Amino acid sequence: MITVTEATATAGALERLSDEGVSIWLDDLSRRRIESGNLAGLVATRNVVGVTTNPSIFQAAIGSGAGYEEQLADLAVRCVTVDEAVRMMTTADVRAAADVLRPVYEASGGRDGRVSIKVDPRLAHDTAATVAEARQLAWLVDRPNMMIKIPATKAGLPAITEVTGAGISVNVTLIFSLERYREVMDAYLAGLERARAAGLDLSGIHSVASFFVSRVDSEVDKRLTLLGTDEALALKGRAALANARLAYEAYEQVFDGARWQALEGAGANRQRPLWASTGVKDPAYKDTLYVDELVAPGTVNTMPEATLNAVADHGDVRGDTVTGGYDRARADLAAVERLGIAYDEVVRQLEDEGVAKFEVAWQDLLDAVTKSLNSKGVDAE
Repeated sequence: MITVTEATATAGALERLSDEGVSIWLDDLSRRRIESGNLAGLVATRNVVGVTTNPSIFQAAIGSGAGYEEQLADLAVRCVTVDEAVRMMTTADVRAAADVLRPVYEASGGRDGRVSIKVDPRLAHDTAATVAEARQLAWLVDRPNMMIKIPATKAGLPAITEVTGAGISVNVTLIFSLERYREVMDAYLAGLERARAAGLDLSGIHSVASFFVSRVDSEVDKRLTLLGTDEALALKGRAALANARLAYEAYEQVFDGARWQALEGAGANRQRPLWASTGVKDPAYKDTLYVDELVAPGTVNTMPEATLNAVADHGDVRGDTVTGGYDRARADLAAVERLGIAYDEVVRQLEDEGVAKFEVAWQDLLDAVTKSLNSKGVDAE
């Protein structure tokens, strides 16, 4: 983790990325990062204009206990449940981060300066509970520049519509398939239509759709390696970029249609594609692959700090690397399918695994906080 004084001025690639219309968000948050001034330093020196969180990030931050001791002691004295304790700590961090990013939010007219917090991952398949949790989180954080993260499960789709319709900005997460992405965009437009019917100001509602990248390569590459043929091995590292580029094509199509134009005329904001899971997992690939090759106007790229620093150091930002590649992207996915690797099966597996991984991380966080509260003489239930 860099400090303000350690940050260098060699952010040329990051500046070029911003100039190309890509908003750089940090995929990490902790109380230590906020209180040390590190987050403010990244905003000032690394072109960071937003923050995303997830259960794994909070598990790593709060599970260590660093920076949370005083609040944990106060929560223990109050004899709160472990769920309430976790919710109080996570919303406090998001609220503080939102305050750090408030100037960015104001300067960008609400487009950036956003901090996202996810609904309890155990609610991923419960629409009503997801909506209720989203409302509660919005009330607890109480900052105009926060976003509520809702998973793009089947149960999440109507929740996206309802929460958007209530005027709450949403970050839709765990999108892997092109079909589901189109359903997400439809759910957002339906929410805007509901908000308009309710007389809400559409200009104050923002959204991003988090399309996951590296996990697609991880799964497809594993299957290609098992096949082991020259044709299969030549396709490694191509599925994730192809999938993301076709997602951007779908975005262009939806937000060029008559339905959108009617909403835009009423002041609505586009739901921007957000490239998530952009840290490279295969060391054989360049560590800035999912940044360099996914440059397109009106997008967001949320990066772990290691990727952010790698882009600043040796990123190859050379203009739009998305919109000219749709035919190649279709050909790459078709080639994978011809080898017997079913696209629908892969993306369905990745969605199921994504939900499950966040549930595990959340439970690990609950267990760590339970242990902390019990060590202070409290029986956390």
